Amino acid sequence: MSTAPAATTARIDPSLRQAHAAEIDEGHRFAFGKNWARFLEVLNDERIAEAERSLRTMLGVETLQGRRFLDVGSGSGLFSLAARRLGAEVHSFDYDADSVACTAELRRRYDDGEAGWRVEHGSVLDPAYLRGLGQFDIVYSWGVLHHTGSMWQAIENVLPLVAPGGQLFIALYNDQGAWSKRWHAIKRTYCSGTPGRVLVSATVIPYWVLRGLAADLVWRRNPVSRYREYSRTRGMSVTHDWFDWLGGFPFEVARPEEVFEFLTSRGFRLERLTTVGGAMGCNEFVARRDG
Repeated sequence: MSTAPAATTARIDPSLRQAHAAEIDEGHRFAFGKNWARFLEVLNDERIAEAERSLRTMLGVETLQGRRFLDVGSGSGLFSLAARRLGAEVHSFDYDADSVACTAELRRRYDDGEAGWRVEHGSVLDPAYLRGLGQFDIVYSWGVLHHTGSMWQAIENVLPLVAPGGQLFIALYNDQGAWSKRWHAIKRTYCSGTPGRVLVSATVIPYWVLRGLAADLVWRRNPVSRYREYSRTRGMSVTHDWFDWLGGFPFEVARPEEVFEFLTSRGFRLERLTTVGGAMGCNEFVARRDG
């Protein structure tokens, strides 16, 4: 592992911040980082432990000791923290300056003064930035690359960052056909400004709540317990995930077989695949680069 001291804060690139802010103002992008900042208010040891468990399960390991872990689009920083706690040397970066700040805050809270976790402001669509990163034993990007506005190029860009014999762990929105086109329109409306955000939230969230209650009645489940147990899904928060889903724009999707063919044609072997069936959400792929 590196012996250089970790910086207490991450440097923010003014040009990236300006480009990101312009995309939000123009209705082309959701402010993910502001949502993640609110998520940090509910982050606890139970959620962190669940994030660690999900990493161990999907990667098929008990420890990441001695491994280099790249978190592409680190968001809240939760999974960078999970990888760090499992023993990895971690490099995190995100295009959203607020997400960078969230990740740096988690490093300050849980890993302050340690040398094995670097947090940076960068874009997965910037080849010059990526070339300077080197290669990693694990390249992780959960629910990020489909929000870049150029999903397939973003996937292409991260592949060289995986060291020979290393693993790629990505999650991408499932292609639901016509429904995905409807969600594209809904998300774009949400990001169009305050009226669109209020309209979408006031329409979709009550529908989700009522649909969940109806299912609870049919299956005789306790609805309160259902929401409490949501954190067992990767340590996440249901309310923050609601807004992440509604506002998640840009928005692209892929069928599992498309991703499989894309990866295998570029020298990767699929090791694990978890799909959402025909539902909305992310399909998860773990692939190993031929060594």
